Amino acid sequence: MDVLIYFIPISLFLGGIGLTAFWWSIKNRQYDDPKGDAERILSDEFDDHPKQD
Repeated sequence: MDVLIYFIPISLFLGGIGLTAFWWSIKNRQYDDPKGDAERILSDEFDDHPKQD
């Protein structure tokens, strides 16, 4: 049970780092791609079949 004295603060610290990284990515608009999906679905460049040479 003495090991919990070490594991609880370490897990809270690592969780805080993960939460901080998540908020940083939201703040820097890492997940925004308003036109990318709309243009990608209409393009022939990104096809399901490989190009034949």
